[in-house]
Amino acid sequence: MKAVVLVGGEGTRLRPITDTVPKPLVPLVDRPILDHVLDHLARHEVREVVLSSSYLEHEFRTYRRMGAPTITWITETEPLGTGGAIVNALESLESDEPFFALNGDILTDLDLTAMLATHRERRAIATIALAHVDDARPFGLVPTGSDGRVIEFREKPAEPMPGDINAGTYVLEPSALGPWESGRNVSIEREIFPALIAGRQPVHGFTSGAYWIDLGTHELYLRASFDLLDGKIHGRPEYPAPFVADGADVSPDATVGRHVVVGPRASVAGGARVEDSVLHRGAGVGPGAVVRGSVLGPDSTVDGEAIDSVVGEGASVPRGSALISARIPPDESATSG
Repeated sequence: MKAVVLVGGEGTRLRPITDTVPKPLVPLVDRPILDHVLDHLARHEVREVVLSSSYLEHEFRTYRRMGAPTITWITETEPLGTGGAIVNALESLESDEPFFALNGDILTDLDLTAMLATHRERRAIATIALAHVDDARPFGLVPTGSDGRVIEFREKPAEPMPGDINAGTYVLEPSALGPWESGRNVSIEREIFPALIAGRQPVHGFTSGAYWIDLGTHELYLRASFDLLDGKIHGRPEYPAPFVADGADVSPDATVGRHVVVGPRASVAGGARVEDSVLHRGAGVGPGAVVRGSVLGPDSTVDGEAIDSVVGEGASVPRGSALISARIPPDESATSG
């Protein structure tokens, strides 16, 4: 089995962390988000993966992975959209068999094996993983008929409304993409799927109770990190909570809550308090500092307070400063500008 993983998004909602690190390479507890995605594919016998990227492509050159699945990289000279990137990958797949296509910023324990079996049983041209949410406003709705066939893609509702949404994982027949020209910027959600549905092609939904979260914002990124610490995602390693990476330095006089990730070379000094936060590689929390509900980027420092905030790579919050519900760009100070 083969898969295409889309890793070219700019991760704008997760800035300033993604100003210097592509979102798929942002650490999620002990490994990059992308590793969690590839590990999940490997568990379901996916042996070959095509990765398509354009944003911060040079940063991916340092990415290395041992074991399955094997990886083929495609560099887009310009962004091609979710559909265009998949169309562009068809030549690298070199197969007439169905394949998985998925976003590289989703954490899920979706049963891909069952999804593929359902796709084949229904003789679908495309199968879309659906997740049920209580509020579909950020996503839009994907209603299905009694036979599981997708009826339409609806716009985002104006009021809170429960329903099934596109969960960003697909099984596709290569023929589903046949009419679309390689090299074009195409949206699979707004163009390809609606065209297949309008043409009465068999597009089906696959609804399950699987864990699913879009790692698009720092709040969701933190929630996913804490869910991993709590063991809520099936098939993932068991992590100690709090998680303190090898090479990190946490003073015995510091207070560190259960939902905390301290990355490699990160440090928490005596008298500091850290709760519900993630510290990336080399981040430092000084004596008496307070960090709560925040993400500290690589080599950033907090000597004051960071509450519900995101501190970019190399940025700082000096002693006496309180950063609340704010974001600091890379290499800047909370007191600058």
